[in-house]
Amino acid sequence: MSAALFSSNSAGACPACSGLGVTVTELGRGDTLESTCEECDGSRFRSEVLAHRLRGRSIADVLALSVAEACQFFTERPIRAVLASLEGAGLGYLALGQPLSTLSGGERQRLKLAVELASPSDFYVVDEPTAGLHRQDVGRLLGLLDQLVAKGSTVVVVEHDLDVIAQAD
Repeated sequence: MSAALFSSNSAGACPACSGLGVTVTELGRGDTLESTCEECDGSRFRSEVLAHRLRGRSIADVLALSVAEACQFFTERPIRAVLASLEGAGLGYLALGQPLSTLSGGERQRLKLAVELASPSDFYVVDEPTAGLHRQDVGRLLGLLDQLVAKGSTVVVVEHDLDVIAQAD
């Protein structure tokens, strides 16, 4: 069985909606109407893909889990490490299948850093990581950068935010 079956952007995609979960109807004059795909009922996957189960859940069910819920669901160490990193970045409320286009700037910044924390490197260069971040997210960002340093990495940050500059050594 191919891993591509479990991607709504590949072989597993519902043919009626191309894996979007919605169908778009042109109403004229540039207006459109979006409705839930009748064939996949918004799951984005072919019915034969949805028949496969992991601990009783389909791929659509798994992708609907929040990061926090997924931490409880998955027992596999590599997956749990990534999920723990996401939760540590304050992203436990995000759904696993949530499109990146729906994330805020702060969520995307923390997502990038969480991925780096899950597979650490020796050296990081970060340019203006607070751009577009809410003040509350700046604190979370600083916590993530501190974690990288605590793990022995060198972190070079180009930044104008005074809170970030004050944290530097």
